[in-house]
Amino acid sequence: MSNTTFSIPTRGPGLTEFTSQVARWLPGGSGLLTLFIQHTSASLLIQENADPEVRTDLTAFFHRLVPPTTDPSMSYLTHTYEGPDDMPAHIKSAMMPVSLSIPVHHGQMALGTWQGIYVVEHRTRPQTRHVAAQFLA
Repeated sequence: MSNTTFSIPTRGPGLTEFTSQVARWLPGGSGLLTLFIQHTSASLLIQENADPEVRTDLTAFFHRLVPPTTDPSMSYLTHTYEGPDDMPAHIKSAMMPVSLSIPVHHGQMALGTWQGIYVVEHRTRPQTRHVAAQFLA
């Protein structure tokens, strides 16, 4: 068993890829990699890493699906003292994965050709997100 924590700086809303960091850390052998984000206003995704428009469109979609509390459609929310992006960030995090399980074969993650691992930042300001990793051979 191997454990580590990745610190991933984000730039505000959007997807930040950290596949290469995980691949560099991953010990040899075969087993299961588990990743868990230690925050309630960010998520983890496995998503396409070839066309940046996919990340742009996903960010736009989630913003449209759950807008900030300044949007009239969100006036029913009461948790607003941390800013208009805070409660929507919690909602998005509740809707998206906060952990991932990835098979590992001979030291390589069994990701598809165009798949990458991302932190999805739901807050409007840059953050440093922590992702706990565990590899079980």
